[in-house]
Amino acid sequence: MSETAPRFETLPKVELHVHLEGAIPLPALAELARKYGKREAADHDALRERFSYRDFPHFVEVWNWKNDLLREVDDFTFIAEAVGHDLFSQNVRYAELFYSPPDFADRGLSVGGITEAVRAGFDRVKGIELRLIADLVRDFGAAAAARTLESVADVRDRGVIGIGLGGSEHKFPPELFAAVFERARALGLKTTAHAGEAMGAPSVRAAIDVLRVDRLGHATRAVEDPALVADLKERRIPLEMCPVSNVRTRIVPDLAHHPIRDFFNAGLLVTVNTDDPTMFQTSLAGEFEELQRVHGFSIAEIRRLVANAVEASWLDDGGKARLQTALRAGTP
Repeated sequence: MSETAPRFETLPKVELHVHLEGAIPLPALAELARKYGKREAADHDALRERFSYRDFPHFVEVWNWKNDLLREVDDFTFIAEAVGHDLFSQNVRYAELFYSPPDFADRGLSVGGITEAVRAGFDRVKGIELRLIADLVRDFGAAAAARTLESVADVRDRGVIGIGLGGSEHKFPPELFAAVFERARALGLKTTAHAGEAMGAPSVRAAIDVLRVDRLGHATRAVEDPALVADLKERRIPLEMCPVSNVRTRIVPDLAHHPIRDFFNAGLLVTVNTDDPTMFQTSLAGEFEELQRVHGFSIAEIRRLVANAVEASWLDDGGKARLQTALRAGTP
């Protein structure tokens, strides 16, 4: 670990693209494994072994396996508290977390019940502000996404500020969900979508032109289309970039080939996030350390990335100003 790593640990930070179910700390996952009799996954080493992926589809398989450890509504309160404390311990001051209610409908768990349970867990964590983004999960199709959206609208007062679209991008393109995203805007919800991760630049183009998203998740493969990159800059669409995730799922061969430095230098609104930090064995401090090591990001540039995250957040102007003040006050 470099001598600058402790500075990144103590640097006040913001996360905009982190999945609740992919951020469950290993001790909490092991406890759930014991609860449900999965002894083969009840220790940290066994879990780490599972969290290695051949490609993005294989990651989705492991994601579904891990979700089998979440079976009751109380499990969501348990993991929300664990994740909240973990983020606070990393000096993350504000986070917008995806959660994926459709993944658990077959267990009889409702969107409202899961949302209430997650909020109950978050409310036990002090010193950090935590908001929710409901992932409609494209794998269940557009009709299911529309139903989930209406249920999400009923629990907006529990800190749900927007919707996202994760899952198998290579099977379910953005165009299928245009009407759902239009309805989300009518309901006053912000929107983001995973694009340019498992699929190429056309997926990113569709997300901004068809879904008309407020932010983009990943957008890594936008680099394949210089005109698209120029458009992202001109329209100042925030990018929720997740460098280590893209390496772990083989979207890029290694961090040196990740386009984040080129995007940053070109003036795009880049933010840095962990995606599924437990499953990718990363942290926000670790992401910054790797960006400094591989791409030469300076401390000042990393502070700029944090400031970008505040700008790209879905807080109102007053909330952004308060967060910026808090970040400056806590800067070592």
